[in-house]
Amino acid sequence: MDMTRPLRIGILAGHEDRFENWELMVLDRIVADPHFELVTLIIHPRAFGNRKTSPLFALGARLEGKLLARQPAYTPKHFDVGRQRLDYLEAIGGRNTTNGTVAPASFKRLDLDLVIRTTPEGLPDDAIQALPFGEWAFNFSDQRSEHTDWFSYGSIIANAPTTELMLYAKRGGEMPVAEIATSSFNIKFSAARNAAFVRERGVTLLMRELARLADTRRLDAPPMARLGATSAPSSGDLIRYAGALSGYLSAKSLKALKTKLRFGSSIWTLYTGRGRIDDFDPKQAIEIPPTNGDIKADPFLFQHDGECYLFYEAYADGDRKAHIAVGRFNGDTVERIGVALDRPHHLSYPFVFREGDDIFMMPETHQSGRLEIWRCTEFPLKWELYSTALEGQSAADSILMRHDGKWWLFTNLSDHHAYEDHCSELYIFEVDGPELKRVVPHKRNPVVIGSTVARNAGRIFERDGKIYRPSQHNAYGIYGYGLNIMEIEQLTLDDYRERCIRTITPDFKTGLLGCHHFDAAGGRYIMDARLSI
Repeated sequence: MDMTRPLRIGILAGHEDRFENWELMVLDRIVADPHFELVTLIIHPRAFGNRKTSPLFALGARLEGKLLARQPAYTPKHFDVGRQRLDYLEAIGGRNTTNGTVAPASFKRLDLDLVIRTTPEGLPDDAIQALPFGEWAFNFSDQRSEHTDWFSYGSIIANAPTTELMLYAKRGGEMPVAEIATSSFNIKFSAARNAAFVRERGVTLLMRELARLADTRRLDAPPMARLGATSAPSSGDLIRYAGALSGYLSAKSLKALKTKLRFGSSIWTLYTGRGRIDDFDPKQAIEIPPTNGDIKADPFLFQHDGECYLFYEAYADGDRKAHIAVGRFNGDTVERIGVALDRPHHLSYPFVFREGDDIFMMPETHQSGRLEIWRCTEFPLKWELYSTALEGQSAADSILMRHDGKWWLFTNLSDHHAYEDHCSELYIFEVDGPELKRVVPHKRNPVVIGSTVARNAGRIFERDGKIYRPSQHNAYGIYGYGLNIMEIEQLTLDDYRERCIRTITPDFKTGLLGCHHFDAAGGRYIMDARLSI
């Protein structure tokens, strides 16, 4: 197989020129990438088969989409349907045959590597068998009729913690369906909004897996256990869904009113105890409660001159932005020292670390549109801007670590058109240290996709030859629902692999709704926990 030629890709769609945003994003990125070649658009003559829904459901879903999932139209920069619809008549037997199927002879002539299906109905089996890497599709493409999409309704009606995204490949004949990649995403209150959000995340997942295939020319995917249900929700399901949606919208309106009246901020508390990342017991932790004027979150510990300091995101109830404050431990209590850093924009996640004789802080500054590292000039309250990187990008919860003589930057960016989200994609870069003059992206970025595992949740630790990354477990519609301890098993510029070895849920103390951050230093650990939504 020629490893240098681009992957030859076909797109199987339901309409010739009416593409959804996510479809246009896929087409645009394929055309823009020299590793791929868009060979043909295949318009299926019966793309939705016999799938039908009631007129009432179709109307409700359409209204919900306009009210709760409105998004700007995506404008392609590289794809032009009139210019790039290659081999249309020969690829589509609907114009030349009586049964409206793809003509195998003309199909093989296109020499395609794979077809990406965006419709419920796919290619005939003999056509799929002619594709070296099969017919690729998402599970959301299976759950729709021509006018109605019911993906996500089942998850919300069932009160599922997450919505599952699956990318799979049919290979034809006796070959089993292959599971290419899966991801889980936090539930949104609206099925229409949830579906639109997951579709956008799906584009990122698809392009990453296509890039992997272009490099390896191997489809190393295990058999899929099941494809899942594809039937539309029943009338009873829709009644339950409407009730749940009404309740959520009422609660959201009340929260918006509280915000307008300058109160009702999310309330977090801290817990501390003795332990390390590989052996701590949150049930034995001691609370460091918030006050109305000093709510604490995203805590980082720092040992300096024999004392333990606490840097944290600080705000008062009703504040629109936060700053970085610092305190000092006295036993298991914290004495506030003052404000370490305050900017016109929101600050959080004050990752503090030492390199040589210098002390640095890399807070979250995503509203500034860049990554910033600050150097301490007088500990702990005076800092100066030292370096910046990722200009024009919105980076959240970033961490630097040094491993085997190399510096690595772990950060949460958001590849999006309409739905910015920092919880679902983890990006890694090899850098030259705090100066950030050399920033080399990982070959498989984003290396982790999914809101239950991707977002950083504290400092990365190396202990006894193992590397541990705390990550957020966002589920049940709650940001910061749980905390994972991930063990990094492979870290190079070409490969990344990690596994979850522990998940802490907010049942270690009574009255908690979430927990989403961990740090440790000098035998002490610190966590935050959510008291209100």
